[in-house]
Amino acid sequence: MSEKLQPLITQRADPYIYKHTDGYYYFTASVPQYDRIELRRASSIHALATAQTVDVWHKPDTGAYSELIWAPELHFNHSAWYVYFAAAPSREIKHKLFQHRMYAIRNTNANPLEGEWEFMGQVDTGIDTFCLDATTFTHNGVLYYLWAQKDNAIEGNSNLYIAPMTSPWQLAAKPAMLSKPEFDWEIRGFWVNEGPSVLKRNGKIFISYSASATDENYAMGLLWADENADLLDPASWHKSEKPVLQTCYEHGIYGPGHNSFTQGDGEDSVMLVYHARIYTEIIGDPLWNPDRHTFVKPLRWDADGMPVFGRPSLID
Repeated sequence: MSEKLQPLITQRADPYIYKHTDGYYYFTASVPQYDRIELRRASSIHALATAQTVDVWHKPDTGAYSELIWAPELHFNHSAWYVYFAAAPSREIKHKLFQHRMYAIRNTNANPLEGEWEFMGQVDTGIDTFCLDATTFTHNGVLYYLWAQKDNAIEGNSNLYIAPMTSPWQLAAKPAMLSKPEFDWEIRGFWVNEGPSVLKRNGKIFISYSASATDENYAMGLLWADENADLLDPASWHKSEKPVLQTCYEHGIYGPGHNSFTQGDGEDSVMLVYHARIYTEIIGDPLWNPDRHTFVKPLRWDADGMPVFGRPSLID
C-alpha cells in the first residue's frame, strides 16, 4: 500500500532542487514575501527541510526588478553558478498581467551560499512582454534557455519558448514556441503554460510544465522529443492531451505544479519536486496565499520509457 505524502518544506512555492557534483543538494524557491532569493544546501533531500537558509540576494527598493521576485532556479553553467528569476517594477497589474521580465545573477564561488553574487542583467528574449519561469539545460554541447512568455497575438497569459544561448545570460537566436494553452485542463481560470522543467531519459527529452490558475485547477502537462531531433523545431515535440499530475481530492492535495526534477539516492533514481496546497478555501487571489508547500516523490517509468507521475498525494 502506498504511503501518503507529506510536505518536505512548507510555504515554499516553485521549488527547485539540484544535486551538484560536490554531492550536495541545493534548494531554492519563491518565498512568500517575494522580496529575495534564498538558498539552502544539505547532504540529502530530506535534510533540506531543516537546513540553514541563506539570503543571497535582495530586491532593490525601486526599479525594473524591485518587486515580486518569482520562481528562482539555481544552475551551474559554464563553470559558475547562476540564479534565473523573474521580477517586476511594481505590484500593479496592467492589461490583465503583471509586468515581469527575466534576470540572472552569477556567483563564481565553489559554494553558492558563500561568495559574491553579481547581477548580470535582464535575459532579453527579443519579445517585450510578460515573461517568467526560466530554466536552462545542456544537450549535445548546446546550452538552451526555456521559459514562459506572453504573445500579444495569442489568447492567454503565457506560452512555452526555447532558444539556444551564447552565454548563460544571453540568447543566441530568436525564440521558438513549443506549446500554448489549448486543452480544457490548461485554461481553467487562466490560459497558462508555465514552469517548464527538463528531464533527459530513455532517448528522449521531456519537458514538464504547469497550466491553469494557481488554485486547485493547477495541473501539470508533458512535452517530449527524440534526443536526436532538432529541439528548436516545434514539430519535433509531442504533447500529452491530458494532465500528468493534478489535484487529488481523495487525499487533499490540491493544485500540484511548477516542478523540478532531481537525482534520488541511486544514479538512475529521479525525484519529482513540486508545490501543492493542502486546502481549497482561499480568500482572495490565490497568488497572495503563502500556503503552497514543497513536495518530493519518486518518478516512475512505464514499459515504453515514459514517466509516470502518479498522484500528488502518494509517495508511489
